[in-house]
Amino acid sequence: MPDSNSVVAPMPRVAPPSPAEAAERLALKRRFPTSADLRAHAKKILPNFAYEYCDGGAGGSDTGIARNNNAFDAIEMVPRYGTVVSPPPADCILFGRRYRAPIGVAPVGGPGTVYPGAETHLAKACQAAGVPYTLGLLSGITLDEAARLAPDVLWFQLYRFARNDHAIGFDLVKRAEAAGVHVLMLTIDTPIRTTRTREVKSGIVAPFRLTTRLKLDALSSPHWTRALIRSGIPRFVNLNPYMGGDTSIEAAAAFQQREGGGAFQWDEVARYRDKWKKPLLVKGVLHPEDAEKCVALGLDGIVVSNHGGRQIDALPAPIDTLPVIASAVGKKMTILYDSGVRTGVDVARAIALGADGALAGKPFLWSLGALGEKGPAHLIETFIDELRATLGQLGCPTVPDLRNVAVRHPGAWRPADFAARG
Repeated sequence: MPDSNSVVAPMPRVAPPSPAEAAERLALKRRFPTSADLRAHAKKILPNFAYEYCDGGAGGSDTGIARNNNAFDAIEMVPRYGTVVSPPPADCILFGRRYRAPIGVAPVGGPGTVYPGAETHLAKACQAAGVPYTLGLLSGITLDEAARLAPDVLWFQLYRFARNDHAIGFDLVKRAEAAGVHVLMLTIDTPIRTTRTREVKSGIVAPFRLTTRLKLDALSSPHWTRALIRSGIPRFVNLNPYMGGDTSIEAAAAFQQREGGGAFQWDEVARYRDKWKKPLLVKGVLHPEDAEKCVALGLDGIVVSNHGGRQIDALPAPIDTLPVIASAVGKKMTILYDSGVRTGVDVARAIALGADGALAGKPFLWSLGALGEKGPAHLIETFIDELRATLGQLGCPTVPDLRNVAVRHPGAWRPADFAARG
């Protein structure tokens, strides 16, 4: 864990819950004890297009998502008894800052489609809980607003805008620096947009626009409609300075599709490294040689991810490639894990196999869909409670002690599996 000997910024102050808040947390915990319960409730009360957008993956049968989940479920960890007698704390250090737990919100494009006002609720919940929040480029609040809501925990994700010599991308880097973003994340695993069949069947079109079908679908959900009335139609506001006045979500989606696109190339990553002096990550690494390339370029970390199974369903589960990647670069940079994280037990599995922390996307969207503004805070506490219980059950007094746990990992890729064929 590369940050262990660095100067560490203190963890954000986490206020204890009031008696009323504690009672509400207990009631929610009894009703929705897991992220799976949030998912089930979100399916009941969201418009169909909103649920399909947050829950679906690439291809026609979500096999990539299933592979991510099944790979996690197959991993076994052996406990050692006689030491830990109560759930230990789950705090961690990432990129020179202490957080309450090694779990954060992954960048999600257009979360307001799932629940209008999503980014505001996510940012507030992460700041209050002391865990990382990654604002996606395609978000409904500006960098400045996100920094106001989550000053101690804000990260920012950037897609590729290569036209005009990366003028938009480099300007966004300047804006992120001015706003006080702590970590910049370049998404590298979206060279092209692939088909997400469940979205197509629900009526979502690309570029996105609110068709009559989607509007009628929205009216079937008072929960979603009330959020829309409070927050307004979602807009990708961080692109506003570059769009010539039309700030609608339809125009922003078309603009991103026209002006952006493609995966960052390594020489481009190097240029962003020169522009951004704070911690820089690449998200979407699955191959150890790509991880080693990130080390060579001077990056501070990577996110091992297959985009949550949303790009192509033939990719391996990232948890199965994580150990080889960790063996190659784990002592040289920070490794985060993303894709398929549903519980605190999954967070513990990822750390035991070489990650320093984990990010979750879909579960936070489920939480918004199920509980609105109260959902993210409830899910964060659920993750932390599950992780602390797992640490105690395994006999680990701290998060780093997970690295000493005996693990059986039947799906793990071997170094020879990455050898070029032919």
